Amino acid sequence: MSQNLLIIVSGPPGAGKTTLARRIAKELGLPLFARDDIKELLFDTLGWSDRQWSRKLGLASWKLLYHLLEEMLKANQSLVVESNFRKELASQELSALQDKYRFETVQVLCRADGEVLLERFKQRAESGERHPGHVDRLNYDEFEAALHQGDWDALEINGRVVTVDTTDFEAVDWGHIISDVTEE
Repeated sequence: MSQNLLIIVSGPPGAGKTTLARRIAKELGLPLFARDDIKELLFDTLGWSDRQWSRKLGLASWKLLYHLLEEMLKANQSLVVESNFRKELASQELSALQDKYRFETVQVLCRADGEVLLERFKQRAESGERHPGHVDRLNYDEFEAALHQGDWDALEINGRVVTVDTTDFEAVDWGHIISDVTEE
């Protein structure tokens, strides 16, 4: 594995990004920065209420995530970052960091069948396990079209892309994913 590697775990809501990112970080002994963790800390500190507030803290969590990423990359530290990075929003930001700090990237794109994603999204929203500040029950319509798509486009940055189909978590070959991520 490279001394300075950024592993980007991305994909649509409900695709298993957090599960996958935590596993990769643990297996490789790397720090993990997950945007929802940051957003939930903001909810716990500043409170939560409605979808508009969730979006506002969501924007703040992106700013914090990029700041933490830059600090780690500036220190030549490898790490795992996880969020629903969208090509049209994140490519320029990550590409600028890559130009500035010269690190390798591996994008791990989680994807799943669209109906499975929508069902997972609804189950997660109704389970009570997700932080209530996300107000997911109020935004099914907002995410339905993206979830039916089943996947996100890869970011337009230098580096390798590893696609993982998480439609059936039991069928995911964890060892194969780790070897794909660490392949030079």
